[in-house]
Amino acid sequence: MAQLMRFDNDEDGEQRLPRNVEAEATFLGALLIDNRVAEDVQIRLRPEHFYEPLHGRIYEQALKLLDRNMVATPVTLKPYFEADEAMKVLGGPSYLAKLTGDGAGLIGARDFANQIYDLALLRELVSVGRTLVDSALDTSESVDPKEQIEEAETALYRVSEGDAQEGGVKSFLMASTEALNNVERAFNSGGKVSGITTGLTDLNAKMGGLHKSDLLILAGRPGMGKTSLATNIAFNAASRYMRDIADGIAPEDSLGARTAFFSLEMSADQLATRILSENAEISSEKLRMGSISRDEMHRLALASRELQDLPLYIDDTPALTIAALRTRARRLQRRNDIGLIVVDYLQLLQGSGRANDNRVNEISEISRGLKTLAKELNCPVVALSQLSRAVESREDKRPQLSDLRESGSIEQDADIVMFIFRDEYYHLAVKPDDPDENSTEEQKAKYLAWETDHQSKVGKATVIVAKNRQGSTGNIQLSFQSEFTKFGDLAYGDAPEGY
Repeated sequence: MAQLMRFDNDEDGEQRLPRNVEAEATFLGALLIDNRVAEDVQIRLRPEHFYEPLHGRIYEQALKLLDRNMVATPVTLKPYFEADEAMKVLGGPSYLAKLTGDGAGLIGARDFANQIYDLALLRELVSVGRTLVDSALDTSESVDPKEQIEEAETALYRVSEGDAQEGGVKSFLMASTEALNNVERAFNSGGKVSGITTGLTDLNAKMGGLHKSDLLILAGRPGMGKTSLATNIAFNAASRYMRDIADGIAPEDSLGARTAFFSLEMSADQLATRILSENAEISSEKLRMGSISRDEMHRLALASRELQDLPLYIDDTPALTIAALRTRARRLQRRNDIGLIVVDYLQLLQGSGRANDNRVNEISEISRGLKTLAKELNCPVVALSQLSRAVESREDKRPQLSDLRESGSIEQDADIVMFIFRDEYYHLAVKPDDPDENSTEEQKAKYLAWETDHQSKVGKATVIVAKNRQGSTGNIQLSFQSEFTKFGDLAYGDAPEGY
């Protein structure tokens, strides 16, 4: 085969690039002898993975013929290469017949394909390295070193994921197989969860859990419990994953997920305190003050030991840009196989700097970046968001989509928009004065009516699903224990083990 490989299109600077032109020719020969070779490799191996462009064109044309249910042989390929200049250099279309002269490639066709693919990734890595060096040598004032690092990490991530070349097209067979897997997961969970569990039965029933590549916005006014609910969801997903793995369930079949929590508002130890408070059933305020008994300290230590292997990773770096967050998320997924990302909260992220003069454009860039991240890492992203003060000026304090702060693009980019609302919070604002011995009967009756009404609102929260690309909208009633910042199902308390 060696005498067939006289390609003269290598420039001096390309001589050291990783390649094996002989392996490419041998693989193509095997493919043209037995077209079934393509069945195992065509999803992964693409024409651009071939170092020699002519080989890439031969492979591409062979796949086109196979897609039309035609046979790919030197004879059927000949008309497409009669005018090919590179083919003429090698003696014309007779080169196709020479490729099939040695059938040895049939034995290890898949191995040849894997080597061609791996060498293509190495060449892409070389390209990334060259670009990185060239960029690093640019010392002009307009250059931002941190931005260069983020771009380099993005390029390296694409190479590591085998996505250096533009791709991402899925056949309907692949898409439908994935859809059926999701249905099977929902069926096995009792018809409730096809994605990652939130740990809340009613919320799972409304959304089917948290689904891959979805951007979920959880919004609310200050004091409503956004961070508390997000922390509960993150903890429930991580703890479910830990239990499933301990029970021998395969990671891909778990209803939980390794979770990354980007906290731009609270520190990592504050979030950990919330989680420990919930699991040890000790008031978070008592933990902050240190006013706990010896028995409570023992419970706290026990909860800490039980959760020491919890796959929940907290990044509390302040003032992150959307590019830096995406870089950190990719790194976490590469190292820890992250399956869920929570961001608290969206308005504390910063844009690239190009749109900073316009806050609406900056928020649009951030929301698009979060949606891109969800699709790129193929995992759900839950982003918390503030609401505008327009809510406070209305008699009905329940939030709506138009209240999303600073940009309509948040609503547009999100797959699901949820609002959290606690009527108890606003009802306290209209509390009448406590009655005393000087109060009139009317004042006492007014206070009693308020207190009766207030008791019906205490410990309850409403999650309003205002947008749901995959299903229905509506309200979910949850219980809320403010002492432990813990959410649960209103009817059942804690969610059953199955969810």
